[in-house]
Amino acid sequence: MPEVPSSQTETPAGVQGDGAPSDPPDEEGVMPFLAHLEELRWTLIKSGIGVLIAIAGCALFSRWIVDRVLIGPTRPSFFMYDVLALQPESLELLNRTITGQFFADIGTIVVVGLIAGSPVVVFYFWRFIEPALYPSEKKGMRFSAVFATFFFLLGAAFGYLILTPLALQFFAQYTLSEQIINQFDIMTYFSMVTFWTLGTGLLFELPVAVYFLAKVGILTPEAMRTYRKYALLVVLGVAAFLTPPDPISQIIVAVPLLGLYELSIYVAKWVARRRAQKLGMADE
Repeated sequence: MPEVPSSQTETPAGVQGDGAPSDPPDEEGVMPFLAHLEELRWTLIKSGIGVLIAIAGCALFSRWIVDRVLIGPTRPSFFMYDVLALQPESLELLNRTITGQFFADIGTIVVVGLIAGSPVVVFYFWRFIEPALYPSEKKGMRFSAVFATFFFLLGAAFGYLILTPLALQFFAQYTLSEQIINQFDIMTYFSMVTFWTLGTGLLFELPVAVYFLAKVGILTPEAMRTYRKYALLVVLGVAAFLTPPDPISQIIVAVPLLGLYELSIYVAKWVARRRAQKLGMADE
């Protein structure tokens, strides 16, 4: 019997995300296109399962989440009002549709579950792209995966703990006449809290986006410094869009965004330096 080469006995066949065998890589270590699609399919399935588990976990505490998280900022006893030194007024929520409270309950569970399950999604997508990276690139992508999650959660916390109380109290205390009583519809209230929370979570991903753009050479620190004054106008416009027409609220939101822009300049500078070092080593 002819001896089997050691390279064939040591190289395992490729497997799908569910453990079933798939087409192994070719001689150059490249997987077929359909095998990549299969891995992507299982990445999406696992990410979805992780999010569903997070949503199911939130459903077990739905009463507490709705009463303390969703409705919490409507109460004067909400702890952030003391932190922000505000004189809050109690907000009265009304249900004007038959299904209003039901969908507000379900929507709150889903949104909180999506936020809680976001690290699982980042983890599985990191595992999907990791085999295609060089060892030096894996370190950078690992940094991006961790900090993308961190900045999103930080932005969501900022939107819920700071932006939401400021906006709610502005609109609660804004009146055209004493005869007009402010009463907020539960679905409108839920939509706005979700918008402020998730919106700032996405905005806080700016340093991560700059990292990727600088890594492929699209964005440079010099360009970011040159267009800093235009970035200031954009930040003020975004802050005015997210906040009520209150200068204090706009400034409170604009300052962290400007800080993130300045941080992004340093991120772009660091990436540009690393790219220059790699190009110099390649020329040698």
